Amino acid sequence: MKKIFNLLLCFFPFITLNAQIHEIGVFLGGSNFVGDVGKTTYIAPEKLAFGVLYKWNKSPRHAYRFSYTQSTIAGNDKDSEETGRSNRGYSFENTVKEFSAGLEFNFFDFNLHDYHPKVTPYIYSGLSYFLYDELYISGGQTRKDKNSSSIAIPMTLGIKSNITPHFVIGAEVGARYTFTDDLDGSNPGNDNLKSLRFGNLNNNDWYVFSGITLTYTFGQKPCYCAE
Repeated sequence: MKKIFNLLLCFFPFITLNAQIHEIGVFLGGSNFVGDVGKTTYIAPEKLAFGVLYKWNKSPRHAYRFSYTQSTIAGNDKDSEETGRSNRGYSFENTVKEFSAGLEFNFFDFNLHDYHPKVTPYIYSGLSYFLYDELYISGGQTRKDKNSSSIAIPMTLGIKSNITPHFVIGAEVGARYTFTDDLDGSNPGNDNLKSLRFGNLNNNDWYVFSGITLTYTFGQKPCYCAE
């Protein structure tokens, strides 16, 4: 019976490819904001960002990814190269607490059951849900209106390598297109504050997380047929 079982595995190699391996780890890096207040540089980490993540590797090419990331995002018109903004002089700080889920795709095979060193670029996207404060700016001062939440589309590009049999390190930059325009206080959702709205009200805000991930791998090893 054992020989028959092993023979069946040889005829159905996809069974061995579906052996699952998991990753759990941390993210550490920086954040920056792109909107109606402050600089317009897309990749310019300013504030500390940190989080935790989990990956469920379904194949050497893709994994389901879940994460929690938190950071302060900020903007200051005085740092902008645009004359209108630098003369205006607005500034803000907000706290983003993000929960994200989606699919990570590897450009090259990244089989974690094979302990030989390997490197691959990857992309990640999915859906993010985040908590933040709705702000408004009055008399040049930024104030909080209320707690709020929204969703965002993450678009992440990175590169990773298994530095040891059980640890993977990566470097990534992830831009988030949000479905709100009030992270910086430029477009308060409260209609009582609509007279304080400014900037391009047709463009939503972005925030970016750039940093390093370090994950520990574990899980069932695949079963190979005896030669």
